[in-house]
Amino acid sequence: MVNSTTRAFGSPFKYVQGPGEFNRLPEYSKPYGKACVIIDSFLYAELKQKLENTYGESEGEFFSICFKGECCDDEVQRICEIARSNSAALIVGVGGGKTLDTAKLCADSVDLPVIIVPTSASTDAPVSEIAVLYTADGEYIGSRKMKHNAHLVLVDSEIIVKAPKRLFVAGMGDALATYPEALACQGSDSPNYIAGGRRRCKAGMAIAKSCWDILFSDGRSALVALERGVITESLENVIEANTLLSGLGFLNTGLATAHGIHSGLTMIPSTHKYLHGEKVAFGIVCQMVMENTPAETVDKVMRFMVDIGLPVTLEQLDVEPIEENITAIAKKTADGPLVHQEPVFITEKIVYDAILMADELGKKYRGM
Repeated sequence: MVNSTTRAFGSPFKYVQGPGEFNRLPEYSKPYGKACVIIDSFLYAELKQKLENTYGESEGEFFSICFKGECCDDEVQRICEIARSNSAALIVGVGGGKTLDTAKLCADSVDLPVIIVPTSASTDAPVSEIAVLYTADGEYIGSRKMKHNAHLVLVDSEIIVKAPKRLFVAGMGDALATYPEALACQGSDSPNYIAGGRRRCKAGMAIAKSCWDILFSDGRSALVALERGVITESLENVIEANTLLSGLGFLNTGLATAHGIHSGLTMIPSTHKYLHGEKVAFGIVCQMVMENTPAETVDKVMRFMVDIGLPVTLEQLDVEPIEENITAIAKKTADGPLVHQEPVFITEKIVYDAILMADELGKKYRGM
């Protein structure tokens, strides 16, 4: 519980979303100076060539670095050394969540502004000044807070629509947790992530609710559009929900069990190949069990997640439901802070039992 009545709200300086916006990166970066562009390895060759073409037609300067794949201290140090030696004036992160978080950490370390360019709508990481740090082997360590948020979040819907369906679905899983976790934090009067943690503004709760509403109204249609490779209003709405609304929602209201379970799942090596939003999705099921969520809401959420292909069972995350595994997940979750932002009493045993019951609930809905 917060110890003050002070409310706070935070966000990136600017957010721009639309088709073809990546081609305007030289225009957006020029006022800052020479840009160090960190690019996801899967997209490095293609996007480096595109940047060479667009920067070649402008007065802006850039150099690129290929991200090695893990947001860890060694990778941050490597990139910072290259940025310093090339006199970078701006850090730009282009890629998925770990690429973007690495860009944030590098910008914070060398004290430079940062532009964030997600290449999929797979997480809400782009609009927060929080980065999630892992070991070089992919085990979750914790979160770090930057000195400031991004100067610009630039989202090109033409790039997003070409990203794998799995990434988009995972983004909906991450976004779907925003409002339930916001309600949990509101119920316990837990702090958000602004400054040292403050109470939620009404704006934060409204944004979290809007994220929830858009997913249920446009999520299925947006997924069809993505599968057909077309940009529609519903697709743009869900891109915004996955990226901007979910990010501002969690940043300004807080996180709870869904993300706590995600952290716990990282203790099982077989889950490392699954995406952030996929693990959060199973965490939503656990949170609903722990909170004894009304049956109508449970049914709405479970049917939606099964329809769009989110994991709702341990088997779908390659976790064998044996005591050793469940205990490891429950202990990591209970030892962390997020699950304790619930408005209900939590112990490791309660988390353990919720995981087992969530798995059974998921099996039921997968079989319907």
